Amino acid sequence: MLIQDENLTDRSPFLKLRRWQWWLLVAINILFLIAGQAAAVLLGRFYYDQGGNSTWMATFVQTAGFPILCIPLIFLHPSQKLETSTSSTYPSIKIVALLYFVLGLLVAGDNMLYSVGLLYLSASTYSLICATQLAFNAVFSYLLNSQKLTALILNSVVILSLSAALIAVNEDSDGPSGVSKGKYLVGFICTLGASALYSLLLSLMQLSFQKVLRKETYNVVLEMQIYTSLVATCVSTAGMFGSGEWKGLQDEMKGFKSGRVSYVLTLVWTAVSWQVCAVGVVGLIFAVSSLFSNVISTLSLAITPLAALLVFHDEMNGVKVIAMLLALCGFCSYIYQNYLDDTKARKSESQSHTDDVIQESHHV
Repeated sequence: MLIQDENLTDRSPFLKLRRWQWWLLVAINILFLIAGQAAAVLLGRFYYDQGGNSTWMATFVQTAGFPILCIPLIFLHPSQKLETSTSSTYPSIKIVALLYFVLGLLVAGDNMLYSVGLLYLSASTYSLICATQLAFNAVFSYLLNSQKLTALILNSVVILSLSAALIAVNEDSDGPSGVSKGKYLVGFICTLGASALYSLLLSLMQLSFQKVLRKETYNVVLEMQIYTSLVATCVSTAGMFGSGEWKGLQDEMKGFKSGRVSYVLTLVWTAVSWQVCAVGVVGLIFAVSSLFSNVISTLSLAITPLAALLVFHDEMNGVKVIAMLLALCGFCSYIYQNYLDDTKARKSESQSHTDDVIQESHHV
């Protein structure tokens, strides 16, 4: 995994770190990703449980905290910023703006699907369905990024699909109080669709780095995250005003079961949690690889049901436990395949280095 993106990614700031410093950095970013994602999902469910019902507001807070990402961008070395703006291979501003706009629209649509899904599903069920994004990622990576579909990858796709199917057909699937079977099905379809769209977004972003931006430095990825989040936030704001949901926000705040202050803090910390997760995602991409970042994100979704069990006392029936175990098995199958790929790549690199040394000795 350490060399998965070596031809695209500039990790020079991390190469200067000692080994223990590198592991500490990886551990901190994993903590950011898992804690941020789990907290955001739980807070989103809490918002609905306490009387919140605006899906546009739930969509808005998923990207509204994007200014937080400007903090690590500020501390980047000036030469890195100059490199991006002066590179002769960097596309025109119009092309980049169009790219960010289209991706931002997709992010907004994806966030809306997630919001509708969480409205009609319990936090544990929602998280288990979201774990299927790894299977979708394998499919879209094969179609768009030329990733090979090995037996282990296909096994992962099948297992994760079975996990989602178990949740779909489970007669005892728990949803929030007052949610009918029809609304539960809507929540399931929206969450599954959101997972597929998120995986498509990852592949399109990777394709953008390869074909359009032709660079994947730390600040370029941060800028993409910031600008696409800006577009998504604007779309969410427009949707909130266009749908008329903004008119009911004051009444929603008054009717929030735990009070007005709790209402505001819930929305603020949800926005912060999503951006803490984003910092962890970007950090892992450059400390390790984009694949590793996505895998840890999926692992977090498999762990979140346990947190939901403790916080909301979600029901963990036998079918849901089996679905969670299947999701973990699918995760392990995926990660093992990439371990094998990494081992093979390392051997190839080592052999190439040995051959170069032998050739140099012959010349001497």
